[in-house]
Amino acid sequence: MPGGELDEAFELGRTCALAAECGRDLRLCAQMYTGLFPATAFGADLFGALTLTTAFSAPWARADRLKVGNRAALWVLAVERLVERAVTSREQVDRLARECVSVAEGAVPRTAATRFLADLRDELDTVREFEDLREIWLDQLAATLEGMATAWVWRDTHASPTLSRYVGNADSRGSCFVDLSHWIYSADDWTKAHLGELRAVSRQVQRYLHLLGDVASYRRDMSWGDLNVLGLGVERAEVTATMEALAREAVSLIDPVREHSPRTAVYLHRQLGFSAGFAGISDCGPVA
Repeated sequence: MPGGELDEAFELGRTCALAAECGRDLRLCAQMYTGLFPATAFGADLFGALTLTTAFSAPWARADRLKVGNRAALWVLAVERLVERAVTSREQVDRLARECVSVAEGAVPRTAATRFLADLRDELDTVREFEDLREIWLDQLAATLEGMATAWVWRDTHASPTLSRYVGNADSRGSCFVDLSHWIYSADDWTKAHLGELRAVSRQVQRYLHLLGDVASYRRDMSWGDLNVLGLGVERAEVTATMEALAREAVSLIDPVREHSPRTAVYLHRQLGFSAGFAGISDCGPVA
């Protein structure tokens, strides 16, 4: 085997091993919060998808530096499932959001979901900079929960938001909250000092991922009656064209970051490329 191929194979193998190590941590988390992660909804495939995404986005990191990002992603999925499957009224959605924000601000948790969030908050609090970055983290958490509540209302009322409004509610996906959590815990000094600017870049990536996720999960969502952009009367060609535009804009925002923090730029760029490849979507437009 030529040297270049050997090196590439080594890196791929190392990254997959990193994902596997991260997966063990997530499975332990799932066991800790009773009832929050039923096996029927949170199987090996889901844990694998989460940790592979993180590992291939930041293959230079150790598992202990990726754990907060992975746990934040798992928490988002757990809360998303509660909103989609467990709550039956807007009042319950709003109460869940209030409880999460209150616990994130320091209140005592009383449910499995808020205990998980409190543990995530406490782990972030071991980072010196978190005191100064807490407000931006809390603000993105609130935006994520508000986005989930908006999606719940649309689904409950059988609303048909425009494509523009749907993309505008991409905070419901939660990937920006995951990015901020990961950066606060693991990123370099420049990244932590520029989280406000990077949040805007992350949210642009999130818009692309929001549509990508819908295209990839269309049949499943339709079978469950879940909200999906392709179920709102929007033509697939229009969704694809929008994704192409969102990806181009994201790349244009990521490129200037490379000068200051190459790894943060690579992390964001790989969020686009790896997610598209993993989802098996070939007609969503270029991401590079």
